[in-house]
Amino acid sequence: MKSKFFDYKLLAVVCMSFLMTTMVSCSKGKNTDNSKIPVSGQQAAELTAPPKVPKPVGNRGATKLIVNMEIIEKEGELDNGVKYVFWTYGGSVPGSFIRTRVGDVVEFHLKNHPDNKLPHNIDLHAVTGQGGGASSSFVAPGHEVVFSFKVINQGLYVYHCATAPVGMHIANGMYGLILVEPEGGLPPVDKEYYIMQGDFYTKGENGQTGLQPFDMKKAIDEDADYVVFNGKVGALTGDNSITAKVGETVRLFVGNGGPNLVSSFHVIGEIFDKVHIEGGDLINKDVQTTLIPAGGSAIVEFKVEVPGTFIIVDHSIFRTFNKGSLGMLKVTGDENKEIYSGKQTEGIYLPEGATIQEIPASGTTETTSKTYSLQEKITLGKQIYDKTCMACHQTSGEGMPNAFPPLANSDYFKTDPNKAINAVIHGLSGEVTVNGKKYNSVMPKQALTDEEVANVLTYVTNSWGNGKQEITPAMVKSKR
Repeated sequence: MKSKFFDYKLLAVVCMSFLMTTMVSCSKGKNTDNSKIPVSGQQAAELTAPPKVPKPVGNRGATKLIVNMEIIEKEGELDNGVKYVFWTYGGSVPGSFIRTRVGDVVEFHLKNHPDNKLPHNIDLHAVTGQGGGASSSFVAPGHEVVFSFKVINQGLYVYHCATAPVGMHIANGMYGLILVEPEGGLPPVDKEYYIMQGDFYTKGENGQTGLQPFDMKKAIDEDADYVVFNGKVGALTGDNSITAKVGETVRLFVGNGGPNLVSSFHVIGEIFDKVHIEGGDLINKDVQTTLIPAGGSAIVEFKVEVPGTFIIVDHSIFRTFNKGSLGMLKVTGDENKEIYSGKQTEGIYLPEGATIQEIPASGTTETTSKTYSLQEKITLGKQIYDKTCMACHQTSGEGMPNAFPPLANSDYFKTDPNKAINAVIHGLSGEVTVNGKKYNSVMPKQALTDEEVANVLTYVTNSWGNGKQEITPAMVKSKR
């Protein structure tokens, strides 16, 4: 019994020793120790608008970093034909990206442009101090404030305005990211990009053109009209897509300004090799979709193995295809058939007979009495196209090989526009030939009004070499 007691006593001593060692080790690694990192020299911070990021800090020592940031209230475009007055840090939504390293002392110069109408401030989540800097940075139009802080926690942090009403300032675009790299910097990658999601609330409904004011009731009800990346529908599509080459490693600094909605961030056709959870130093691996809370962030990294257009989404998916949270990563390079073969065979599978899928109607098909110019119809039509058609037929109407026919320079439109009208309002299934190639897929019947069908087809027929035809609501109605 004595020997057993001795064994237990020895085990307790060992455990206590291990616990004390662990506590000391943790104490040495606590972020507060970073407050003692010495600072040498000073330099001006490089600030970038999205999706660009400043160059990595590398192996430089801690320094005094001078950040010069200007608040600008400016009218911009939220969607095609939809204007909005954004409140910005540095003139962009999200605001300028700030890149620091642990131990830096940041001297922050916040200027409020004299043409602005409102006072503002800044709350940086990387700051240890009252209000994250907000209490020291309240600044009226035409004035400048200066305050300093030492960054003692590494990670990716959100900053935003905290002037009352706080939600309104954030909802108008006043948010951005500040990165605090560890000593020695982050591991190098080939490409880095800055993406930030935000939800917007307008008096007009989604797609309603003209200058749209902020709607406080919708914001309180969390009923967003737009959920977008980088401040605008289409900010990361078409010519604005981010790019990479096969074999390159990509790092995305992703934030969510909110003010309300949580993001389910996902890149279709890719798996995140690493995710810095909530922007901190805890790394998860082989992740499909990562949650980013309002006022939070994540760093995701992956290697692109095959070429293609990889769609970036909030996987709360109706936001993506109906409210705007869609971006594109375009990857060029050689195919790798071992990783992804593409379509190998194609056949017809109709176990229940050929039927046309139908999107349930949500309203009337009657047209409105308002008369639009041709250019207005094209603008309205593009909005419908971006929400309804782009996922299958692509931004420039090129379609998808062996799946969805092209709408660009399409003989299907040029020969008889009524075929296109019928396809939209009645759906289409079975084999069709477009520009000499056969396609066999299904297009669902669309729940659009006569006017919406006319507008979207007018946009298509006036784009990509399709002959500049104008489709009228009366033409659509005649085919119902």
